[in-house]
Amino acid sequence: MLDTVYRDFGTGYMPRWHGDIIDPGAAYLADPRHTLLVALDPDGEVVATAALDSRGPAHPPNPRDLAARYPSGRTAQLRRVYVRPAHRRRGLARRMVRELLGFAAADGGYTAVYLHTDPAVPGAEPFWRSLGTVVRDEREQEREQGGGFGVVHFEVALPSSS
Repeated sequence: MLDTVYRDFGTGYMPRWHGDIIDPGAAYLADPRHTLLVALDPDGEVVATAALDSRGPAHPPNPRDLAARYPSGRTAQLRRVYVRPAHRRRGLARRMVRELLGFAAADGGYTAVYLHTDPAVPGAEPFWRSLGTVVRDEREQEREQGGGFGVVHFEVALPSSS
């Protein structure tokens, strides 16, 4: 996960945004409604991650109306869906997201699945467009009003738990 924030995002580690990366156990394993998936190659090297938690998008930095639309506790937020470049385009991320969606459906307490992505990351935006619906594209806000972080916010359909 740290590789991704340095290589793909170009931001490096930022505590207010990436604290879960430093302590994934507390963020994703301590709460039974949260989970973290990790894919390993045959040598035991981490090649992909995907996580889910019950925290909706915080305002700030996210727009106030999105925080209200996707409240914590009722929203399953997909996070840290990262695949190392050498392992992309093999269906790994799609499989991990399918597992996370099944986890959210089995929980029974989630009413929505939300995520946001950085469209500058190669392949990220087309991948999420293939799975979800855009609810806000901050690049449009930047063009019209200035401000925003250029991220794209998505909702993904919550599968039935049956």
